[in-house]
Amino acid sequence: MTFTWAADGAPDAAAATEAGLGRSFPTQAEAEAWLTASYEDLVDAGVDEVTLLDGDRVVYGPMSLHA
Repeated sequence: MTFTWAADGAPDAAAATEAGLGRSFPTQAEAEAWLTASYEDLVDAGVDEVTLLDGDRVVYGPMSLHA
């Protein structure tokens, strides 16, 4: 399977996609590393929460991007 991040409640789906949501990762570790590096861009795009998916299966989330 491939791992992807989905935005929960992103007001601007185009901005969230431009920030990198929807990218596929071969491992959970790579997906999590990408989120660590990209979370500020996602917040700037209006994303409040994300969910990690393995194919159609929820790995975890929703997870807030706010402290």
